[in-house]
Amino acid sequence: MTDVQTRTDVDTRCEHEQAGTHSTRRCVLLGAGGLGAAAVLAACGTSTTSSNPNGSDFAKEPAPAGSKGAAAGGSTGGGSTGGGAAAGASLALVADVPAGGGIIAGDLVITQPEQGTFKAFTKICTHQGCEVNEVKDGTINCPCHGAKYSIKDGSVKGGPAPKPLAETKVKVDGDKIVAA
Repeated sequence: MTDVQTRTDVDTRCEHEQAGTHSTRRCVLLGAGGLGAAAVLAACGTSTTSSNPNGSDFAKEPAPAGSKGAAAGGSTGGGSTGGGAAAGASLALVADVPAGGGIIAGDLVITQPEQGTFKAFTKICTHQGCEVNEVKDGTINCPCHGAKYSIKDGSVKGGPAPKPLAETKVKVDGDKIVAA
């Protein structure tokens, strides 16, 4: 059973009439509780700016992490965004991307669905923002919840993903795959 104070005539203030007087246990506990509450509120406080900590604007329906989203004028519907890499930037070597498969290079998944045809997609799953980690048997696979995407067009082939992977246009320049 807990001992609860019910008297109303007790002074609960923590004021000292003279310098050098000792604090009561109650005052120390009240002060510690107040400091703890202040620390929790400071840690949970919100920013006064209109941007996320990563610098992007807040959105009611944000684009998947890693994609350029609406802020860059791109589509969040998984269509071609034309973004993801600077035009002409080398993304991978042609020899590194197997026909009928693909590789994960930087922020992109680069595939070769047919000999000589190269595609690139964001590596961020549209389900909950996990990074895909495998290209196998004609699909791009997410380890978090089992989403699968086509290596041909990034469309959803299985799992909980609501949208296809966003595509970045690429082309072959000599022995390199570059952003178009």
